[in-house]
Amino acid sequence: MIKVMIAPVTPFQQNCSIVWCSETMEGTAVDPGGDFDMLKQAIAEQGITITKVLLTHGHVDHASAAGTMAEHYGVKIEGPHEDDLFLIEGLPDSGRKYNFPAYKPFVPDRWLVNGDTVSLGKLTLDVVHCPGHTPGHVVFVNKEAKIAFVGDVLFRGSIGRTDFPRGNHNQLLRSIRERLWPLGEDIGFVPGHGQTSTFGWERKTNPFVADLLFDDEEMAE
Repeated sequence: MIKVMIAPVTPFQQNCSIVWCSETMEGTAVDPGGDFDMLKQAIAEQGITITKVLLTHGHVDHASAAGTMAEHYGVKIEGPHEDDLFLIEGLPDSGRKYNFPAYKPFVPDRWLVNGDTVSLGKLTLDVVHCPGHTPGHVVFVNKEAKIAFVGDVLFRGSIGRTDFPRGNHNQLLRSIRERLWPLGEDIGFVPGHGQTSTFGWERKTNPFVADLLFDDEEMAE
């Protein structure tokens, strides 16, 4: 029922995920960070009706074109968590800094918290708040299809940077191990950059969050 097309956008090659329900053809773009004309063409070619825009967090390469996309399709923006408001408000300055096009400024219509759900046609995406890379970062999970859209929390063989404003390395490790791993090793994920992977593979091999690196006492500290 769920269909996914990954479209790398911006000079940062950020993985914008176009996600839709194959029964209703209702869809969304998760993290439309830029290259809006290209995304618009891909959406039209698939015959998707965009019903909302979803954001995992507020960094410029993930969120820059969200306002322009929402205005074009006449839809609302959902996500991230409100703790990323400072990043959303700073998008125009960030865009100028990195020579991004002048996209429409915005404030999300719905802030998300851990445990929320997002509907997309007949699909349901669970919201998992995973702070660390940014304080308001969220992850979207479709349990039926065993797929997660994790933004910059986790990558194949790596984790998100925590040297940006209000990043927190230990908090990010806890988010991954306490909120993502319990979802199941068979969950595949689309990261914000690079190749897809599974939670199980990263638990075995990821040099930052593999199970062998931790014990219960360390995680409790």
